[in-house]
Amino acid sequence: MSMPFYVSPEQLMKDRADFARKGIARGRSVAVVRYADGVLFVSENASAALHKVSEIYDRIAFAAVGRYNEFENLRIAGVRLADMRGYSYDRRDVSGRGLANAYAQTLGTIFSSGGEKPYEIEIFVAEVGDTPEDDQVFRLTFDGQVVEEHDFAVMGGAAESVTKYLAERYTPGLARDDALNLAAAALGHSDTGHRDIPARDLEVAVLDRTRAQERKFKRLNAEVLSSVLVPPARASEEASAADATPAGDQPPAPRDEPPVAP
Repeated sequence: MSMPFYVSPEQLMKDRADFARKGIARGRSVAVVRYADGVLFVSENASAALHKVSEIYDRIAFAAVGRYNEFENLRIAGVRLADMRGYSYDRRDVSGRGLANAYAQTLGTIFSSGGEKPYEIEIFVAEVGDTPEDDQVFRLTFDGQVVEEHDFAVMGGAAESVTKYLAERYTPGLARDDALNLAAAALGHSDTGHRDIPARDLEVAVLDRTRAQERKFKRLNAEVLSSVLVPPARASEEASAADATPAGDQPPAPRDEPPVAP
């Protein structure tokens, strides 16, 4: 008769956490950046059919990395929960914090149960307010932990390298286009070098508080991205050229010469 195989709860949770982290790290990063007029989401995503960033409700957006079928199920559940709460009570009762807590309960339950594998996903839930101080960004990990993020945050892929790049260059109150260029450059940065991500391979959306309509979510298409994005290599070359020319070396301004007699 064989002896039953025993695994301590601590080891079981560690194995489940390692499994989830490996799955999340295989995906491309998603960056969220707060700018002057709202919240910006940028992700490398070559698929035109599968979105990593989506609208949940009027002022609330959702972004995720990991297994698409798993976070898509949670996105749909969040939309239904928000619609039901807004219909049953009031639209103002639907909040990003409430949705984040609901997601945390679901993820925590799935992670702790021994009957199925943990979800290999991480989630951002963001809500734009009437002022920058009212904006909220929540990050939810695979085990149901909730962290409120400030200024910027990154999940999935080379998150550490992207976060370091943003930390060195981010300043509060950026314009949308400046925040977009910063986030796109950060996503192309890694420990092995830098690459320019084509506009067609980026998925970008904003929660824009300045929009007149109740729905603040808006996607930016490839045409808009192409007109806004500045290749980091060209930007650095222009900055270096400007810095390399001292003020005293500038060509003299043309002087008004007296007319020559015929």
